[in-house]
Amino acid sequence: MEASAVLSIDAQGIAAGVRFVASPNHDRRPDGAEISLLVVHGISLPPGSFGGDAMVELFTNRLDPAAHPYYAGLAGLRVSAHFLIRRDGELVQFVACARRAWHAGESAWRGVARCNDFSIGIELEGADDSPYATAQYARLAALARALRQRYPIRDIAGHADVAPGRKTDPGPAFDWAAFSALLDGAH
Repeated sequence: MEASAVLSIDAQGIAAGVRFVASPNHDRRPDGAEISLLVVHGISLPPGSFGGDAMVELFTNRLDPAAHPYYAGLAGLRVSAHFLIRRDGELVQFVACARRAWHAGESAWRGVARCNDFSIGIELEGADDSPYATAQYARLAALARALRQRYPIRDIAGHADVAPGRKTDPGPAFDWAAFSALLDGAH
């Protein structure tokens, strides 16, 4: 799907026309949980290296801990995100938005703990200190607009904002002003 294409999200939280790679790392949201927050993350595996399948393998519990020294520390980790946006703007979905993905960990937003209960996690292929790609900002804005059409999303925050002191992503290289301009621009 082209980065400029209009996205739609169905009642189960599946993005139309997007590659879906099912992650086993999800569960039911708590009864009455309202999806009101998008959490933007940054990930590269190994850190600072872009491309390859390691992120998909991590979110599907298939990452080989022997494939790189860094991966040994991730052995047995069970994490996921709802979406991944690659450097070229490709969008991949791992968990239906109606389900709780395991992306934020110990977290809180506006005094409410357990952000996974009420948020959608979006991973950007990147690193705290490397500029994100233009195609990623365009795709993220399109995705955020589609998600806002489906859910009562009030806030968009970085992983560092919901888990301060524990997480740093998407990092200082993420241009919040540029993203906001795209998000508020033409629909």
